[in-house]
Amino acid sequence: MTEFLPFALPDIGEEEIAEVLDSLRSGWLTTGPKTKRFETDFAEFIGNDVEAIAVNSATSGLHLALEALGVGVGDEVITTTYTFTATAEVIRYLGANPVFVDIDPQTLNIDPTKIEAVITPKTKAIIPVHYGGLAADMQPIFNIARKHNLKVVEDAAHAIPTTYKGELIGSLESDATVYSFYATKTIATGEGGMLVTRNPEIAQRCRVMRLHGISRDAFDRYTSTKPSWHYEVIAPGFKYNMTDLAASLGIHQLKKAWMLQQQRAKIAALYDEHLQNLPLILPPKVPGDDIHSWHLYVIRLDDTVKISRNSFIEQMATRGIGCSVHYIPLHLHPYWRDTYNLRPEDFPIALSTYERIVSLPIYTRMTLDDVERAIAAIKEILA
Repeated sequence: MTEFLPFALPDIGEEEIAEVLDSLRSGWLTTGPKTKRFETDFAEFIGNDVEAIAVNSATSGLHLALEALGVGVGDEVITTTYTFTATAEVIRYLGANPVFVDIDPQTLNIDPTKIEAVITPKTKAIIPVHYGGLAADMQPIFNIARKHNLKVVEDAAHAIPTTYKGELIGSLESDATVYSFYATKTIATGEGGMLVTRNPEIAQRCRVMRLHGISRDAFDRYTSTKPSWHYEVIAPGFKYNMTDLAASLGIHQLKKAWMLQQQRAKIAALYDEHLQNLPLILPPKVPGDDIHSWHLYVIRLDDTVKISRNSFIEQMATRGIGCSVHYIPLHLHPYWRDTYNLRPEDFPIALSTYERIVSLPIYTRMTLDDVERAIAAIKEILA
């Protein structure tokens, strides 16, 4: 029997395992020297004098960023409906309200031309999402933000390493950028994330708020050679710190980031080559010489395909190939639909995209045989 090909698997090597064992033997299981090292390495990787703050998830990073920017009760934050719920739920954590807009039909990223129409006196910020690892069109978003005095927080959960007009996501002019290191991401630490910013006030606020609003870093207090037990709680913070065990994975995953991206890009190129003459809409080409992280490879069944998207995924599974769907648009989920009186047709591009979309397996542990199996299954189903 042919082994089932899952939708995603992390790529963990002996270097990561050795670093975790070193942390276990060191006695530092929570935030400590490995976390600091990972932050330093990550800031250097992104460049442009950013500061990096390690957190336990991209969700917590987005929450910290919005809190540091002063988003609060009654404010509005504009974002895309075509994203995971975390992008919007962090806005609700602060008592603010998400305002959804539709997506560009080619890139599936937020459509900048639809943003200004929903700006009100309550609007405080914009959260663009780099869907699948393809950079959103940031320049018009920055132009709108400057014009209306709005903050920009990039949801870069999919976008490491991704570039926009030759610059790494995270090094642009946004107020903060947040990454995910969830198990399926290019860089995987199991759970974890990173917030980067060039604003020292935002960085300081996020560092304080990620660990209970305590004025001093716990690692510094516990490693000091002099009595250093005193600290002050200066705000009602959160428990969002990364552990050294997770950072141990991140240190070596980051060293492999470009190699991992290149391997994903090779798989994407194989899909492009062999699926191009089928009744499918393939992912858009990357503009110029920019880099797509290829966190996702997303196809859309075109209107000539007579089976449903759900049936397609089921038939792939019967052939031993795991697929997924990214995403069910937020305005279709009961909470967002009912809270904000949203209708399916309010965002027609997101709705029509969702009904035909399939995420294919793309991860660095896939072999050429694995990719060929997936391609053969697609061709058989669509024949």
